[in-house]
Amino acid sequence: MIEAYRLLVARLEAEGSDWNYPLHLGVTEAGDGEDGRIKSAIGIGSLLADGIGDTIRVSLTEDAVHEVPVAKALVRAIPEGGCETGVKETWNSFEYERRKSQVQRVAGLSLGGTELMRVFTSRKKWDSVAHKIDQMGDFKPEIVSEDSGVVELDPREDEVIFEINQADEPRLLTVKDGLGLPTISAFRLLAAKADARHSILLKDTLAPSNDTAADFLPTLLKASMNLGSLICDGIGDAILVQGEEAPGQSLRLSYNILQAAGARIFKTDYVACPSCGRTLFNLQETTQKIREATGHLKGVRIAVMGCIVNGPGEMADADFGYVGGAPGKINLYVGKKAVKFNIPEGEAVERLQDLIREHGRWVDAPEQVVEV
Repeated sequence: MIEAYRLLVARLEAEGSDWNYPLHLGVTEAGDGEDGRIKSAIGIGSLLADGIGDTIRVSLTEDAVHEVPVAKALVRAIPEGGCETGVKETWNSFEYERRKSQVQRVAGLSLGGTELMRVFTSRKKWDSVAHKIDQMGDFKPEIVSEDSGVVELDPREDEVIFEINQADEPRLLTVKDGLGLPTISAFRLLAAKADARHSILLKDTLAPSNDTAADFLPTLLKASMNLGSLICDGIGDAILVQGEEAPGQSLRLSYNILQAAGARIFKTDYVACPSCGRTLFNLQETTQKIREATGHLKGVRIAVMGCIVNGPGEMADADFGYVGGAPGKINLYVGKKAVKFNIPEGEAVERLQDLIREHGRWVDAPEQVVEV
C-alpha cells in the first residue's frame, strides 16, 4: 500500500499540476483488534507523515463505530510539519530493501544484516518481568538496552557521526531522546548519515510529549506509525517501545509491530475485510472462530473474506482463504485459487483445517498447562 501510493504521487507530479488530485488512504483488509489498528497505523500513518493523503478510512473487522475514533487518533499522532529530513535519503522509497548493516554480536545474540530484528527492553522493565520470562511465550524481551553498548547520537552532529564512521568495527546506533525531532525524521537522518555497516536500534519516543491520556490507543498508534514506517523503509535492526510503561504491553506491541510490518513473523497472520452489504456471513463471529481454530499456526496467513466480489483479489498474498460464495455457503482458497466450493457454513472451519493439513502447514496446538 505504501509503495503504491508513493508511485502514484510520483506519477501525478510528473504529469503536472493539472493532475494534483486529492488522495484517499486506507489499508484494505486490516483485520480486527490490536493487529488491525497496528496495520492501519503503519500504512496510513507513514504516508500522512510524508505529506501524502487528504482523507482516510480505517477499515476494521468490527462494528463501524470503532473505526472513526482510531482514524481521529491516528491523524492527531502525525507530527506537525511532517518528516522531511533535509538530506538525500539512502533508502529506496518505491521498493523495499533492508539496509545492509553488518552482523554483530550484541548481548550474546546476532543482530544486523539479514538476522532477525531484535526486541529490546529497558533495565527497569527487564527487572520487573525477569521472574516470569519463562511464562512470557512469544513476547520475551531479548536484549536490555543498557547492556547492549548502543551509541546514542544527535543525527545533526556531523562530526560525531564522522568519527563513528571511521571506526574499524560496526556499532549499534540510536537517536538520543529529548532532541525535539520527529521520530521518523530523526532515524531517517541517522540512516542517511551513518555508514550502512552500523546497525540501528529504533525507538518510538524521542521528543518530550504532553500527552497525558491514560488511553493505550494513542501510544499504540504512534509507536506503530513511527517504528512500522521506518521498518517498511528498510531501516532498523532492533526496536524498543518506550512510550508504554507496562512491560508486558510494550513487549507485545514490539512483536506485533514487527509482525504487521512483515519483518518478523511469529504468529498466525489474518487478513479480514470489514462488514458491508455484500458480506454473506457474520464476519466478526466467523473470524473469531477461525482464530480459535488456527491461532497456533505460526507463519500461516489466513484470509477471511465476506464475498467473492473483492475477496479473491484482496487476499492474494494469503496462504489460505475462507470466502463467502453464496448465502450459507463457503469457498476455500489456496493462495489465489479456489479449491473447495459451496461448503455449508457450519462445516467450513473444520474443512479449512483439513485443507491446511492437506498442504502440510498444520501442527497440533500445544497442550495448555493448568495450574491447580
